[in-house]
Amino acid sequence: MHNKHPEMTIYSAFPFNAGSIPRQLRQHFITPNNLFFVRTHGNIPQVNADNYRLTIEGLVHNRLNLSLEALRGEFSSHTVTATLNCAGNRRKELESVAPISGEILWEMGAVSTAVWRGVPLLEVLKAAGLQAGAAHVAFTGLDEIQKNGHTFGFGGSIPLENAQCEDVILAYEMNGEPVPQAHGYPLRMIVPGAIGARSVKWLANITIQAEPSGNFYQANAYKMFPGDVRAENANWAEGVMLNDLPLNSVICCPENGALLSGSTLSVTGFAIPGSGSRINRVELSTNGGQTWQAAHLVGKDEKWAWRFWQLDVDLPPGRHELIVRAFDTGGHQQPKNIASVWNFKGYLNNAWHRVVVHVL
Repeated sequence: MHNKHPEMTIYSAFPFNAGSIPRQLRQHFITPNNLFFVRTHGNIPQVNADNYRLTIEGLVHNRLNLSLEALRGEFSSHTVTATLNCAGNRRKELESVAPISGEILWEMGAVSTAVWRGVPLLEVLKAAGLQAGAAHVAFTGLDEIQKNGHTFGFGGSIPLENAQCEDVILAYEMNGEPVPQAHGYPLRMIVPGAIGARSVKWLANITIQAEPSGNFYQANAYKMFPGDVRAENANWAEGVMLNDLPLNSVICCPENGALLSGSTLSVTGFAIPGSGSRINRVELSTNGGQTWQAAHLVGKDEKWAWRFWQLDVDLPPGRHELIVRAFDTGGHQQPKNIASVWNFKGYLNNAWHRVVVHVL
């Protein structure tokens, strides 16, 4: 389905949502396109690139209507390696605290990394010319979502100051190929360091405005509430709009519940820094958090990408709880207890990741 690896977890056929396999993710610093996770809220539009036009409007001096050819030929290209991480990644773990209804129960596979190429958003904004009062850049996709009796495209926005980063791009290539249909062909936003929802696919409009996007998925869906709030009593105006990704780390191998033979175990995983930071330390505990060992950071160290880590440990026969935690240059820390990050939408679970294994 949609040229995805047959072992991927299909959470729904429509809208199409598919999770990657952690052990396979850990094999490739750059995730192959057929293993890259997919998150959609509506249809996957069929777009004719020859007829495609991107509109830039709102608080601008020059309203633009750009073809894909114009974007490629009239603006410079920029390449960035970036990890995209869905705000709901690791949601399933939160169900151990309290039920979460109406949401996809992602495990650890709603995250992947690619090399993206496209036009810096900043260049397009300069060509349009910003008017006084411009404070937010809103994006809308060509997909069609039906909700509450309305049909609309998925959308969201980022503060104008975030849009000044040269690594925020309008991407037309993913891993050296045209962006695949399921990932936003022919053009999508890439907003490194932000939740995946801000990297809007099938980009149709960019609107410069004074306030954040009023799109349902900015104004309601992707909001964070305290753990004592429930859907039935939530005041959506008081929810915190999600943007930056938090520091996170996971164990990819061994998997939870694994039965292992032999005393030496190679534990591997990845860590994602808090926005604008870099991973500088990963620690692993093999005894439920009583003591910790520094893991080895391996492979590439890219500004906006995950960092791979590994550690060989000797374990006697029996049950063992493995725990990973990471640290970054921004001084961020991961919460120890999963209960402290529970919220009824199941967003941004970055508690210490725990895996139980049994050594025979």
